Amino acid sequence: MVKLEARQSKAVAETIGLIFAEREIIMKSIKTLMLAGTFLALGSGTAFAEELNIGEREYQSRCAVCHGKTGTGDGPMAIYLAPKLPNLRALSSNNGGVFPFDRVYRVIDGREEVKAHGSKGMRVWGNEYNDEAVEYYSFYLSLRDAKSYVRGRILALVTYVFDLQDK
Repeated sequence: MVKLEARQSKAVAETIGLIFAEREIIMKSIKTLMLAGTFLALGSGTAFAEELNIGEREYQSRCAVCHGKTGTGDGPMAIYLAPKLPNLRALSSNNGGVFPFDRVYRVIDGREEVKAHGSKGMRVWGNEYNDEAVEYYSFYLSLRDAKSYVRGRILALVTYVFDLQDK
């Protein structure tokens, strides 16, 4: 009986030792994460704020491949498209000095077709900005919030294209 108690106390001691070792590892990980979080929050606040330009993110991920990084129509896929892509930086100047907000919005959401963008049913950027996107996001958000989210992304993209305009 004495040997059994000795084995038990040894097992308990080993278990407690493992618990303290694991606790120490967890505490070190938490401290590291807190330090990294503080560094990111303080050290790169400006860089983080710059990354929040949703319109630019949308443009670079959906449009730049054809229209180019700066909107001049010189993206890597532009050589395969005919006719030549328009210079998005000149939309205002080509429209009497007024940015064609409504037309740009309708082209993006698919209500106005542009041959190079594909047909309504098969846009080159997929269903990112149409009613199917609303259905997809309504799985995660309420239907009203999903519509607002998709419209917000379109508005951010239109605003970014507006900001690209040559002054």
